[in-house]
Amino acid sequence: MALSGSELIDSLQWRYATKVFDVSRKITAEDWSALEESLVLTPSSYGMQPWKFLVITDKALREKLVGVSWNQRQVADASHLVVLAAKITVTEEDLDRFITRMVEVRGGSPESLLRFRDMLARDLINGERGQYISEWAIRQCYIALGQFMASAAIMGIDTCPMEGFDPAAVNEILQLPETGYRAVLLCPAGYRSEDDRFASLPKVRFKTEDVIEHR
Repeated sequence: MALSGSELIDSLQWRYATKVFDVSRKITAEDWSALEESLVLTPSSYGMQPWKFLVITDKALREKLVGVSWNQRQVADASHLVVLAAKITVTEEDLDRFITRMVEVRGGSPESLLRFRDMLARDLINGERGQYISEWAIRQCYIALGQFMASAAIMGIDTCPMEGFDPAAVNEILQLPETGYRAVLLCPAGYRSEDDRFASLPKVRFKTEDVIEHR
């Protein structure tokens, strides 16, 4: 069922970057499964999905990540922690994997998609975009972050998007470089603590007419 406009805005007004999570409240397995699926369903350029989402559940590992995340306790105290990682590069093998998946889902044959594959290669590997492909992949991760946060808010689940961490240290702790990915964002998710004074503060946003222009 579709949300009404007022229901959508209520959810987005309720959302904020949670500073203190209630350590006693956990997201149910059913709700977390839906949030994971929201990440899987995130749109991306060409549908290439140049990312991986690491759900960190090990308590000791999360405490270790706190130390390289400006000591922000949300990393350890939230119910769940997602690390959004972007591919470092795009290879011919990545294109083949994507084409194979397209055939699995939609039918047809790899041969029928050769023109599409060649176009991907001309742009993402051999073209100008290939020169900054890592930055392109990072931008895709921000799309996933937005979808994840909005989905969580609609479900009444709190999140806190985080760029405040040492990427090199997080990459090393999670042994990401050897997998071909690098950490871009952290997003703890769970439920706000009653002690979080930021929860009741009004949002500071520019007026609609200052940021939306009709032409």
